[in-house]
Amino acid sequence: MRVRAFGGEQWTTVVHVVRWIVFGSVVGVLAGLSSAAFLTSLDWATTTRQDNPWVLWLLPLAGFVVGLTYWRLGGTSERGNNLVIDEIHEPTAWLPRRMAPLVFVATVVTNLFGGSAGREGTALQMSASLSDGVFRRLIPIGAPDRRVLLISAISGGFGAVFGVPVAGAVFGLEVHSRGRIRHDAIVPALTASFVGDRMVHALDVPHLPTPLIGAVDLDVGLLAKIAIASVAFAWAAIAFIELTHAVKRVLARFVAWPPLRPLIGGTVVVLMTLAVGTRDYLGLSLPLIEDALAGGVGLAAFAFAGKLAFTAVTLGSGFQGGEVTPLFVVGSTLGATLAVAMNAPVPLFAALGFVAVFAAATKTPIACMIMGVELFGAGPIVPVMIACTLAYVLSTHRSIYSSPRGE
Repeated sequence: MRVRAFGGEQWTTVVHVVRWIVFGSVVGVLAGLSSAAFLTSLDWATTTRQDNPWVLWLLPLAGFVVGLTYWRLGGTSERGNNLVIDEIHEPTAWLPRRMAPLVFVATVVTNLFGGSAGREGTALQMSASLSDGVFRRLIPIGAPDRRVLLISAISGGFGAVFGVPVAGAVFGLEVHSRGRIRHDAIVPALTASFVGDRMVHALDVPHLPTPLIGAVDLDVGLLAKIAIASVAFAWAAIAFIELTHAVKRVLARFVAWPPLRPLIGGTVVVLMTLAVGTRDYLGLSLPLIEDALAGGVGLAAFAFAGKLAFTAVTLGSGFQGGEVTPLFVVGSTLGATLAVAMNAPVPLFAALGFVAVFAAATKTPIACMIMGVELFGAGPIVPVMIACTLAYVLSTHRSIYSSPRGE
């Protein structure tokens, strides 16, 4: 009887695992296809803006169109990632089907005309909205399974858009609740992230190249420098969060009609571009990451502050896009600046800033440690763990997401 009961239990487990592998694969395909189309569109938008510098002058008008569209058609879609996370905690309604196309087009428009925004927010919303829509129509599931599905969608979107399948899986498991990981979502999250990443690769859509960093010879002096840099990484994350929220509060207080807010924000971005005399902070700013990781030659000492300010105004005023790529830019350029000031290895500290500022701003230190290994190799794993942990702890409760809940 015990043997028979054990066999039945194992069979039930196998069926459960296979079911979630299938579900995770469906989510991964949706995440991979949407991310590939999105990345290709962003490349086109960036190239078009660089080939036609005059489009920057249309940024305020583009902001007004984005704001008006979301005001008239967006509904709850305007809450973005926070809506997805809230549905994980308390499923109440299916995600709007309009969320995916709205955020796709709006983010491409933001980058085309020069707004400073990233990719992760859009990828996550598209993956979650598309997955929710498919299961809503074709595969009915209950609230507990829908929570797992949405976690998997976050993992699939993140892994696909950044090319980090393991970190993507852990990010989905970690981001929705501080200090708690949903172990029942591990199988579909891993599946969705790996399938999404493979889909992007199969479609030959490239990711940002990152250098492998060799083994790091840690000594007391280098550890001290890493600790000092980690404090700065935490401060940078706090500054990013607080400035973005401050822009939102000020505009909400003094500008009653929402469509006018991104128009004003776009105007400020144009004026800031004229004031600093460079267009390095427009769009994704991926060349700044490449320069920082390559040694920081020719990189402005305060490039991190420029990208931080441009992104806070862009996103805080109502343009669409993600925060993570700008955080990568802020972290890597800050790390390079600190390395030069402290006579430390520039590529190493740029890599530490890349992951540590992100860890501090999203409260996902484990995912960021894994990302550090996936992007830069196992050589700097100990410094990466130290920097991510310290930056995460020192940034206290603040997060770019307002919906994650504590233990």
